[in-house]
Amino acid sequence: MAHPKRKTSKTRRDKRRTHYKATAPTLAVDPTTGETHLFHRAHWHEGKLYYRGQVVIDATETEEA
Repeated sequence: MAHPKRKTSKTRRDKRRTHYKATAPTLAVDPTTGETHLFHRAHWHEGKLYYRGQVVIDATETEEA
């Protein structure tokens, strides 16, 4: 088996690992409400659940009944 000739320093090891970075999530703007939300996710706006610009669930109707 191969063995390292010298101990890898913490600095050298950490330099190799610098390429792993956190990325900001990609945001989208709903065309109907103008609300900013995550891509491919439904979002609530004024008691209604929107997905791709269409109302999926209207919570205001269930509260009135």
